[in-house]
Amino acid sequence: MRFWNNIRGFFHERSYRVLTMSAFVIILIGSVFYRVVEGLSWLDAVYFSIITLTSVGYGDISPKTDIGKVFTSVYILVGIGIIFGFINAVYKHQLSNVGGEPKRRKKRMHDHHK
Repeated sequence: MRFWNNIRGFFHERSYRVLTMSAFVIILIGSVFYRVVEGLSWLDAVYFSIITLTSVGYGDISPKTDIGKVFTSVYILVGIGIIFGFINAVYKHQLSNVGGEPKRRKKRMHDHHK
């Protein structure tokens, strides 16, 4: 139950909703491109979009066309910031719901320097 409350709380904040939608849109754009231009199956197109933007890049799939290579270069530069921003937001939100871990550390460090 707590898990679902955390998810619900995450989406109540506008900035988190914008990051989530941005992440889905950038993955969707890449998936459609790789499906249409590179001829990948839908599963492979989504898979390739995700592993590219998370910088995993197994190397099992790669763009074959020149336009695919150009698109992928721009896609990485634009998309990786969005994806890592989303991952960072989820991480920070989770920490704040587990007990304010970052705030406690700050306070302890501050108390230590007194």
